[in-house]
Amino acid sequence: MFLSLESVAVRYARAAGRAAVQGVSLGLNPGQIGVLIGPSGCGKTSLLRAVAGLERCAGGRVVMDGQALSDTAAGVHVAPEKRRIGMVFQDFALFPHLSVAENVAFGIGGLSRTERAARVQELLELVGLDHAAQRAPHQLSGGQQQRVALARALAPRPRLLLLDEPFSSLDVDLRERLAHEVRAILKESGTTALLVTHDQLEAFAMGDIIGVMDHGRLEQWDDAYTLYHRPASRFVASFIGHGVFTPAQIVACSHGPCVHTPLGELHDAAGCPLPEAYPGGHCELLLRADDIVHDDASPVRAQIERKAFRGSEFLYTLRLASGEQVLAHVPSHHDHALGEWIGIRAEVDHVVTFPREAAPN
Repeated sequence: MFLSLESVAVRYARAAGRAAVQGVSLGLNPGQIGVLIGPSGCGKTSLLRAVAGLERCAGGRVVMDGQALSDTAAGVHVAPEKRRIGMVFQDFALFPHLSVAENVAFGIGGLSRTERAARVQELLELVGLDHAAQRAPHQLSGGQQQRVALARALAPRPRLLLLDEPFSSLDVDLRERLAHEVRAILKESGTTALLVTHDQLEAFAMGDIIGVMDHGRLEQWDDAYTLYHRPASRFVASFIGHGVFTPAQIVACSHGPCVHTPLGELHDAAGCPLPEAYPGGHCELLLRADDIVHDDASPVRAQIERKAFRGSEFLYTLRLASGEQVLAHVPSHHDHALGEWIGIRAEVDHVVTFPREAAPN
């Protein structure tokens, strides 16, 4: 393991009560890209700053390549400038009075002039901006400026690269494309990186492994497919992707457990727990929008309450006659009117269940 966080906590003196980060443990292998995602105020940036050494840990250890950077029990705190960690910020932080090449060269003044020029040329070629070496930052697009910031951070050959909301100031269409480009650059350079974002598409585009945080805690640290199909907590299930929770009951069938749902009975779905997993088998079933198929021949009908056009598809919000709400992705040529009743059926490959929440008083 190249980067290891062990029960890391961060606490701010001005914040009475809970810690900003509470007992977070995670690991990154060499060359791996990790992403921290979660709602505003969940602690993801505080955790990133603790890894950088910009915030002192209130508990736990940060170990990189076998070296303890922070260890509260042993009283260890390596200064940020001695950690050989690069950072890319959301505002790029380029020097406006320096050229692109001079910005990239800023952190490698200890090299000879020849070595510095070669390293700058290498990095500008890597990020596809060798043609813009003598331009000023303001002459570049936002995406190009971000790539200059990335090249500058990589120039000193950091052991680890941290990226804090690096695409948040860019327009939506550019973000995902640039995320793929930055991932390719990091993979080509063999850089281990940890990124913070609030955007799921960025997280999925960038991350080999993704951590979902809430209220200072790491809810799950896994690959994107597992986060979506095997969420470890109700929060992860609701935060990642589109889905709803509907009452269900797991019962014993001749071929194994099956699930009674408002859309009918589910059979042979992978990972279905045994009926005794919940009192009386009563639980709540996670239904993703891609678990619901529009089928005019289905006896189960649902009324369209809302619809959001997504180009190739609509995201329909549907209400069953029994009152339950579900979501469905429907091809955009199936353009039904609000209030219309359509046929739907459940096509669930992964049964994900949680205990029923108590009804509010």
